[in-house]
Amino acid sequence: MGVYLLLVVGATTAVTDAATACTAWPACGDGFAPPTTEAGWIALGHRAVAVAVGLLVLATGVAAWRARPSRRVAGALASSFLLYPAQSLLGAYVATGGRETLAVVAGVPVTMSTVHLAGGLAVFFGLLAALAWELEARTGDPDDEPAIGPDGPEPAAEPVASEDRPSIPSWRADPVHRGRLTAAAYFRLMKPRLMWLLCLVASAAMALAGGPGLSAPVVAATLAGGALSIGASGTFNHVFERDIDRRMQRTSDRPLAVDLVSVRNATAFGLLLTVVSVGLFAWVNPLAAVLGFVAIVFYSVVYTLVLKPNTVQNTVIGGAAGALPALIGWAAVTGEIGLGGLALAALIFLWTPAHFYNLALAYKDDYERGGFPMMPVVRGETTTRRHIVWYFGATSAVAAGMVGLGRLDWLYALAGVVGGGVFLWAIVRLHYERDEPAAFRAFHASNAYLGVVLLAVVVDALAL
Repeated sequence: MGVYLLLVVGATTAVTDAATACTAWPACGDGFAPPTTEAGWIALGHRAVAVAVGLLVLATGVAAWRARPSRRVAGALASSFLLYPAQSLLGAYVATGGRETLAVVAGVPVTMSTVHLAGGLAVFFGLLAALAWELEARTGDPDDEPAIGPDGPEPAAEPVASEDRPSIPSWRADPVHRGRLTAAAYFRLMKPRLMWLLCLVASAAMALAGGPGLSAPVVAATLAGGALSIGASGTFNHVFERDIDRRMQRTSDRPLAVDLVSVRNATAFGLLLTVVSVGLFAWVNPLAAVLGFVAIVFYSVVYTLVLKPNTVQNTVIGGAAGALPALIGWAAVTGEIGLGGLALAALIFLWTPAHFYNLALAYKDDYERGGFPMMPVVRGETTTRRHIVWYFGATSAVAAGMVGLGRLDWLYALAGVVGGGVFLWAIVRLHYERDEPAAFRAFHASNAYLGVVLLAVVVDALAL
């Protein structure tokens, strides 16, 4: 996380052009004079962070050498340990004016600063690989692989016992209680717990896009349409999985599983939400309407009926459903799909496995009962925990690269470092504790990380 901090601070320094205020080395002026401007102090602070992180990398290398790690852990650490001094020298060269263009790839200039950032990412992933492999060596179970095929387990034949499901009074027996339960059931069909985070994704995309298209009516219509599209997707998910829900302890009390809402009424409710949602998006612009409709179909049909019951990569590919609100938010403001929207969508897409695999670990037995080929069911818990680390790293890399979009500043950098540190701590604890509370802790830490980062995007982008 120290190297990640250095990456984000360095990217922020480059974007704000603070490096040009201190072009001598190691300090400013003649090389030893203190800075005379705020930007100069920012540049000097980046160099101070580089020294502190370098000492941490050195300490890590020494500690690893004394602990005699495995060959691949030692190799990953050695690559970071040896690359770090070269990175420091390249950083000094860039800071003192070496920013020339080396090549143009697909119309994008590749500068020495780009090479410097790529080297920093290599150091980060070297350390992350060492962490992932060391955690696996210390906490992994070689006998963890389930004895089932790649298509996943056979679903349980019997539903959860009726005495474990809530009793629903008839209208005639208790009309008031039944009415309250029915109203709450329709609200639950919309999966409201998903709404706040996905609407925050769309809000971050709209704030990042900015410009004249960002107006109160557009924001209101987009968020309302987004909330209703999530509701429509959730409702259809309840309809399609009602029989499976009865076999899983976690979902056996859902409205359709206990026959509180009929299939016909739930389907009509989902269609109504779809029409209103797409109508609101269409009022904003046609592209937002198309993307909104695609999001509903993708989650309801592609993910629920095709991916989830048939492939272990259901969570990875299904991450596109959570990424689409980023494109919708960007398109709502600009009328097109731009780089900022794609970058934010990539962040959500890569975050999704790191987030959801924790829930899959917590409910492993329940997913096996439902017949879903989730990663821990098919590949085992050790492999799943390793994948969480890798996807955390990929998410962090995209988050660091987003600083280059130019509308994000120090609040975003701080949110990414602090939130990422807490998330990584929870992941490490999950490896050592390997129980349901640890999985839920990591799950909630992932939610908190993304929420903090997205809020920082909104605040930073709107502050400019």
